[in-house]
Amino acid sequence: MRPIVCLISDRHRDGDLDAARLVDRVAAAARSGITLVQLRERDMDGRALTTLVHRCVDAVRGTPARVVVNDRLDVALAAGAHGVHLRGDSVPAPRVRAIVPSGFLLGRSVHDAAQAGAAARAGGLDYLVFGTTFATASKPGRVPAGIATLRAVIESSSLPVLAVGGIMVNRLAEVAATGAAGFAAIGLFCDASDLGGTMRAVDRAWRSGLVPASDF
Repeated sequence: MRPIVCLISDRHRDGDLDAARLVDRVAAAARSGITLVQLRERDMDGRALTTLVHRCVDAVRGTPARVVVNDRLDVALAAGAHGVHLRGDSVPAPRVRAIVPSGFLLGRSVHDAAQAGAAARAGGLDYLVFGTTFATASKPGRVPAGIATLRAVIESSSLPVLAVGGIMVNRLAEVAATGAAGFAAIGLFCDASDLGGTMRAVDRAWRSGLVPASDF
């Protein structure tokens, strides 16, 4: 099976995209086969972010892609997003699950095996995102956790785990070999002039890791 592939948005890193061009990129990503779009535009106020999310949800309609909002449950619900991605220190997932519609997608960031195990045991989540796996420009100065810690996180949790941080095509085979369900990335997609070509390279690299990916 194909990996879960998550594009994390960062319009400032992606050539200072305006909202219209960011929506266009999300639409292109969905058409190329990306599974999940995490809108992480933390400097936007609630009104602007709600509008952006609503437009992105419309942009992926008719594709398998789903749109989640970084930590802003209020915005996700108001804009009709498919889910919310919670920070590691955010509200407990069971509290969120109790008030969201059926099928609403919940993810959480974790940074070690202990956090992953606790998050899985608490319930309410659909997936975890672990990082920082490799050194990355989006987290300057942060020491990467590495593949061994990623593997420990996967072994500690019954939930699908996506790796994040410094993910490039030439690292996907080793990520796949850990048993990860997939990965999330900013730079891999920001720097891509051909998202379709990038996704074909992703599929080849992932298959070479010889580990089938999980699905939601």
